[in-house]
Amino acid sequence: MQDLPHHYRVAASAQPEGDVNLTSDRLAAIPSAAPVEFGGPGNRWSPETLLTAAVADCFILSFRAIAKASKLSWVSLQCTCEGTLERVDGTTKFTQFAINATLEAPQGTNEERAHRLLEKAEASCLVTRSLSGPTHLNAVVSVKPQGAI
Repeated sequence: MQDLPHHYRVAASAQPEGDVNLTSDRLAAIPSAAPVEFGGPGNRWSPETLLTAAVADCFILSFRAIAKASKLSWVSLQCTCEGTLERVDGTTKFTQFAINATLEAPQGTNEERAHRLLEKAEASCLVTRSLSGPTHLNAVVSVKPQGAI
């Protein structure tokens, strides 16, 4: 990791109608639009889905780093994330994020240890630590039987 602080720059541009074009140096542009819940087309990434995706992505990247540092072998990590948007005290905001994670690990893996590392990833994710809404982790560790591919 590079020394802190890190700075991330994104540009957004749009016309009166149509997509918002999101760009950042050296990255492919992302067209976005309002989600269907806000009258958008529903076929583009939206600020709401991008934020929820950032939670899921950060969780997996945090777990990858923690597992590597802890020398935990694993095969795959599947994750879904659901963000809940509500009106609270007259303000619309995300009130929680639910992360559902299934870790597949090789035979001989200590399931309790793997589960603790998943919890550590949830607690250390910089995206969720930067948000006011709580996150809830529902994790399953599946140890592959001997000889399984």
